Amino acid sequence: MTVAWVFSSVFVSGADRASETPPVWAYGTDPSAAAIHGKSEPAAKDRLLHLPGTDLAFTAAQIQDHFHPADWYPGDHPTMPDIVAHGRPPQVWACALCHYPNGRGKPENAAVAGLPVSYFVEQMHEFRDGQRKSADARKGNTALMSAFAKAMTDGEIQEAAEYFARIQWTPWIQVVETETVPKTRTSVGMYMPIPGGGTEPLGRRIIEVPVDPEGTETWRNPRSGFIAYVPLGSIQKGRKLVANGGSKTTPCALCHGADLAGLGPVAGIAGRSPSYLVRQLYDMQKGTRKGTWTELMKPVVRNLTEDDMLNIAAYTSSLRPESGNSSRRR
Repeated sequence: MTVAWVFSSVFVSGADRASETPPVWAYGTDPSAAAIHGKSEPAAKDRLLHLPGTDLAFTAAQIQDHFHPADWYPGDHPTMPDIVAHGRPPQVWACALCHYPNGRGKPENAAVAGLPVSYFVEQMHEFRDGQRKSADARKGNTALMSAFAKAMTDGEIQEAAEYFARIQWTPWIQVVETETVPKTRTSVGMYMPIPGGGTEPLGRRIIEVPVDPEGTETWRNPRSGFIAYVPLGSIQKGRKLVANGGSKTTPCALCHGADLAGLGPVAGIAGRSPSYLVRQLYDMQKGTRKGTWTELMKPVVRNLTEDDMLNIAAYTSSLRPESGNSSRRR
């Protein structure tokens, strides 16, 4: 049975799909959350900051340095190539600034640890060629990635791809089903709980927040993970869609592997950010994300509603694969 046959056999009606308005909760672009609640008080520029488990100390300016960001735990990852550790001033920021030296990233960007080399390279080329755009034009880091990809050489892209492929993906997102969540503000596309702000109904959203808000926002702690609040019952609903498609889509394991940790050149989706996954599904459905793999995904996402995307993401993020993609260096 070929992949093409599997995809073409999915029932497609075109009548039931996500709305034309991007879900701001997935993109981190809710203007009310950004406008009403400002960023927390920044740390003094010259004050040395410390994290547990390391003797290193950095100032806030060093932590935010686009071309030499703090590496709190050098023993947690292989030796970084220059393009990852420092970028190439002034055009290309260090990959480690946003995605961390360990490649885990944050909800507003991508977790790149454990991605197959060929997949990573292809995605960078698609950013470079204008094939990966956001359905929400306010998602600024998508445009940044396109600019970086255009400025990087093929050799630099290959170095970054091989580096992150060497790091096994380790999930660090706790998925919690709930009816209420802390009130939040946005910080560069990431949701942050408001101290003393109380709670609000979650509704049909996924809200990801740092376990240690200050440690993530100010210190950029690469060991501090996230909590993803998802609606009650969404994990089980997502399990059914992922397992058999529910007559709306293709079972995910056919391409992403039995444990959804990836298969050959196909990226893993288990244990990764649900917000990121919803963005990609939505962008593919709306046609703002294009490319080779997206063409294969078109019939998979065609009939999905926003609720379907939410449920699929809640389930896949809750998974804890035993290992990363066994063929991730391909």
